[in-house]
Amino acid sequence: MERNAARRRRSAVLGSALRSTASVVLLTALYYAAPLDGGFGVGTVVTLLLGLVAFGLLTAWQTAAITHAEYPRLRALEALATAVPLFLVIFSATYFLLAESVPASFSEPLNRTDAMYFTVTVFATVGFGDITPTTGTGRVLTTVQMIADLIVVGVMAKALFGAVRVGMRRREHPPLFPDDDET
Repeated sequence: MERNAARRRRSAVLGSALRSTASVVLLTALYYAAPLDGGFGVGTVVTLLLGLVAFGLLTAWQTAAITHAEYPRLRALEALATAVPLFLVIFSATYFLLAESVPASFSEPLNRTDAMYFTVTVFATVGFGDITPTTGTGRVLTTVQMIADLIVVGVMAKALFGAVRVGMRRREHPPLFPDDDET
């Protein structure tokens, strides 16, 4: 019995690691392959907002999945490994489009890698160094990301930890009847 449980845990860890890695690789490949040549405008802002809504929906779906997972902690790590890269790619693409449309928006020209670097710098709150926003639009967009970063770190962490707690309780105290879904 113990061997089967250990085997299932190892299989779950391997599956989670593979799915997480695949999602990061896929998102990164899409970021570099996507035809980001439309320039920065209303469409970009709408796409940014839709991307953030998609991120929120993904996070909500992941949170619900954690509460029903056999291994809630592992599922929470997988949720972070898929949602955070999506969030970073959304902002990186937006910064790249802004830099392409208005080159003076940043202290130096940005290619996709530079835009990703800048996004991670803002997300990690390590401060500005070699790349800084220099226009009002660049600063507003950076401020929006800073606020969204706080929301992601605070709200997402609270939601995921809460979901893990619920999932662990369900795992320790399964319902008496299969249809019984008390929360």
